[in-house]
Amino acid sequence: MVTCIRRIQFCSGHRVMNHESKCRNVHGHNYVAYFHAVAPQLDSIGRVIDFSVLKDRLGGWIDKHWDHAFIINALDFTLLNALNCIEHEKPLFVAPFNPTAEEMARHLLYEIAPIELKGTEVTIVKVVLWETENCFVEVSL
Repeated sequence: MVTCIRRIQFCSGHRVMNHESKCRNVHGHNYVAYFHAVAPQLDSIGRVIDFSVLKDRLGGWIDKHWDHAFIINALDFTLLNALNCIEHEKPLFVAPFNPTAEEMARHLLYEIAPIELKGTEVTIVKVVLWETENCFVEVSL
């Protein structure tokens, strides 16, 4: 099997609701996401998919929704009410999950990638999300 991997960088703010330590506070990260793509066969040029397609589709979604945005749990009512009073260039990304690296990677793999790559024969089989230089998660199908 041949796997095509595309790296996408983005910056986001978040807080981890109910965290037992400092991550319960509002903070941000310079994230790096790696998307691992496979296809039933290589295309006529010999590729899984052109790297620029992954950049445009997956990176485009991230740019629109997460880059330089604040990702907030829909159940974080106190923070949500406070942030809604502030004018934003980008709307808040109100997530149906606590915005841990694990949940963000799962969201990209199971929710976003299938929609963004619809119409291709390409499947994202793994998302690796680096939150810091020392901390990252991997989520696989």
